[in-house]
Amino acid sequence: MNEALLRSLTPGVLGILVRRGADFAAAEDAVQDALVEAVRVWPADPPRDPKGWLITVAWRRFLDATRADVARRRREDLLDEEPAPGPAPVADDTLQLYFLCAHPSLTPSSAVALTLRAVGGLTTRQIAQAYLVPEATMAQRISRAKRTVSGVRFDQPGDVATVLRVLYLVFNEGYSGDVDLLAEAIRLTRQLAAAIDHPEVAGLLALMLLHRARRASRTRPDGSLVPLAEQDRGRWDTESIAEGVEILQAALARDRLGEFQAQAAIAALHADAPTAEETDWVQIVEWYDELARLTDSPVVRLNRAVAVGEADGPRAGLAALAALDDSLPRHTAVAAYLHERDGDLATAARLYVEAARKATNLAECEHLTRQAARLNTPAAQASGCRPAPLSSRSPSSLRE
Repeated sequence: MNEALLRSLTPGVLGILVRRGADFAAAEDAVQDALVEAVRVWPADPPRDPKGWLITVAWRRFLDATRADVARRRREDLLDEEPAPGPAPVADDTLQLYFLCAHPSLTPSSAVALTLRAVGGLTTRQIAQAYLVPEATMAQRISRAKRTVSGVRFDQPGDVATVLRVLYLVFNEGYSGDVDLLAEAIRLTRQLAAAIDHPEVAGLLALMLLHRARRASRTRPDGSLVPLAEQDRGRWDTESIAEGVEILQAALARDRLGEFQAQAAIAALHADAPTAEETDWVQIVEWYDELARLTDSPVVRLNRAVAVGEADGPRAGLAALAALDDSLPRHTAVAAYLHERDGDLATAARLYVEAARKATNLAECEHLTRQAARLNTPAAQASGCRPAPLSSRSPSSLRE
C-alpha cells in the first residue's frame, strides 16, 4: 500500500466533499473510512483512478451516515444525487483546507492536530504518538477542532499568517514516534508554496530546510545534545542548505521582508560558516535587529543577546540581557554562558544548575547539568576553558 499516495490524495478528496455541502467533521470521518477501505481493498484490486475511487467511497459513507442520523434528516435536502462514475475533478482544495484548519477560533495545538489529520492524512494514532499523548486524548482534541470549524463556509478567505504559524508549530514539534513531524511540516509547506506565491511561505520553507540540514549532527548516539559549535559540519546536508539558500534569496529579492525570511537568513549565516569561529556574528546581530523590529518579541531579544555576546564580547551580551525579563525561557542558561565567557566561573556554574532545574525537556536538563559539573571540576576552574557557543535558536525554539 502506497501510504504517500493516500496522504497526497486526502486533502483533495476532503475538499470535494465539503464543497458538495458536507459538514467538515462528517466529511473528514467519511474520508477516513474511505482510506481504511482503500488499505483493505487496493492491494488486491488497485483502482485505475485512485482519487475518483476515494471520492465515490467517501461520498457513499457520508450519505449513509447522514441518512442514518435521524437528527440530521433535514440535511437530506442539501444532498445531491451521487455523481456519475468518471475521472475525478482536477480542482485542488488543499489551500482552502489549510485556511480552514488554521481557523482563528482554534487553539494552536488543535489547529496543528487538525492540519495533520485533514491535510497531512495522518491517523489519530500517529498524531498522538508524535505528540506523546494518549490516542483518546488526541481524538478528543481533533473532534473538538472539527466541531469548531464545522460551520465555517468553505469559500471564506483565509489568513496566510495563521496558516504559516500552524505549519511553524508543526515543525517545532520535531520528530518522535513513527511520524517525523519535521519532514511532515516540510512536505505540507512545499504544498502550500506550490499553491500560493508569497515570500513568507518561501521564507518558512527555506527556514525548515536549513534547520533540517543540521539534523544528523544535533545529538550524540546516547541522545545528548550537541551544541552548534561542536557539531560535525561534515554531516550537514549540503543539498538542503543549497536549496534553502536559493529559496531564501529569491524571497528576499522581492523586498517584502517578514519574520520567517529573517529567521531563515540567520540560519543561512550559520550554515554558511565553514567553522564556528568563522560565523559572521555581526551580520547575525543585524538580522536579529530586523527580526526584533518585525516581531517585538522578547525571545528574539534574548537570542540577540547571545549574538551580541559573540560579536562584541560577553559583557556587551550581559548588558543586552540585563534589559530583559529574567523569567524568559532560557534566560538563565544564556546568563550562565555569558558569565562563563566573561571568566566568572563560579556564577556560571550556579546559573547552569538553576537553568537545568528550569529546563522543559530531559535532553536540555542533562546538557545544562553537564555544563555545571564541568565548571565545578578543578580542571575546569584552573583552565578557565571557553564554552562552546550556545545554540542560536530561532524565536520559537527551533532546534539547532
